Amino acid sequence: MRRPANRELDREIRRLAVPAFLALIAEPLYLLADAAIIGHLGTPQLAGLGIAGAILQTVVGLCVFLAYGTTAAVARLLGAGDLRAALSQGMDGIWLAAVIGVLATALGLVLLGPLVTAFVADAATAAHAIDYLAWALWGIVPLLVVLAGTGILRGLQDTRTPLYVAVGGNALNVVLSLALVHGAGLGIAGAAIGTVVAQSLSALGLLVVVVRAARREGARLAPVPLGILRAGRAGVPLLVRTLTLRASLLLTTVVATGAGTTSLAAHQLAMTLWGFLAFALDAIAIAAQALTGRSLGAGEIEQTRRITARMVRWGWLSGIVTGVGLAALSPVLGPLFTGDTAVHEALVPALLIAAAGQPLAGIVFVLDGVLIGAGDGRYLAWGGLVVLAVFAPFAWWSPHFPGPALVGLWVAFVGVFMTGRAVVLVHRSRGDRWLLVGATR
Repeated sequence: MRRPANRELDREIRRLAVPAFLALIAEPLYLLADAAIIGHLGTPQLAGLGIAGAILQTVVGLCVFLAYGTTAAVARLLGAGDLRAALSQGMDGIWLAAVIGVLATALGLVLLGPLVTAFVADAATAAHAIDYLAWALWGIVPLLVVLAGTGILRGLQDTRTPLYVAVGGNALNVVLSLALVHGAGLGIAGAAIGTVVAQSLSALGLLVVVVRAARREGARLAPVPLGILRAGRAGVPLLVRTLTLRASLLLTTVVATGAGTTSLAAHQLAMTLWGFLAFALDAIAIAAQALTGRSLGAGEIEQTRRITARMVRWGWLSGIVTGVGLAALSPVLGPLFTGDTAVHEALVPALLIAAAGQPLAGIVFVLDGVLIGAGDGRYLAWGGLVVLAVFAPFAWWSPHFPGPALVGLWVAFVGVFMTGRAVVLVHRSRGDRWLLVGATR
């Protein structure tokens, strides 16, 4: 019975994970495309994009709970057989995304200068970062709406629609950015404008799909303050968890900045590629969120255990594949983004270290998805705080490690940060306290 059951589960994982994989690797292509286009303008422009990208990814990354929390909540209600309530709760998430987006955009525009200078003192790099952010901040609202809308559809076990939206948005982004940067001569600002337009149209596409489904099931569409507040309160633990992750990533950017413009540019490329592969591995975690939430909503604890074991196997095998691919391509990736040979030389060893950490990253992402799907945000928040406290001293001291500064930083990131996350997640998954069943946790 086990082999046929595993084959059936594998088919369901592929049905969810393959479209999610394609959609997730499409998401970081916004920054990868901008990096490829802007990198040929010069190293200061690429370094400026690195600062702007770190700030934007922090703002949007902190709000990833809009997708993850919504996926888990909607999937639980779906498993319990209440589709109308699932869509109503999903609409609360979209309204919450709009509110947070407006506030974040306003705050970002007011603090634009101080935000950039907090990362870099070089005037040329700072100027390029400000030019990009002044336009890119207007894309926060549509980005957050995309997160919430994607979370609803994932909870409904639909990962294909987000894929279509992501592919269309990225194709439009490349066309617009090339036209505005080189055709219209707008420089780094042109890339930001093209990205904002593409993000806005993507948000509109997802909204049309979600609203149609809500109307069909008779779910409420209008904002309800209590529902928005409840969605926000439920997302607080995941926000804390994400804050610890973003703080760790921002810390690596700060350390790389202290090593000079070349190291910062190389680190930006390495971290962008790491994010690209992390999103790819996260496709299995997305399937884990949706399947775990649905099975717990239906009261199926043994099925949840089976899903977890199977997902972990998928995770580390996928990590081996991405790790081998990254190691093989590491010598040729640098020239795709910049002609600076110094950046190429600094980038290759960082990518080799990142490649070695991919199997471990596969396990981490999958177990993170399982616990998010179970609604175990409070544990993830505390675990994230512990890992950050352990990682921070190693990151600060990494420039003093033997060898190039960037090598020490990436050894600390993979060897301490990712290993620490793995220990925290494996420990929790082996217990029973996260296995709570029912329509709500």
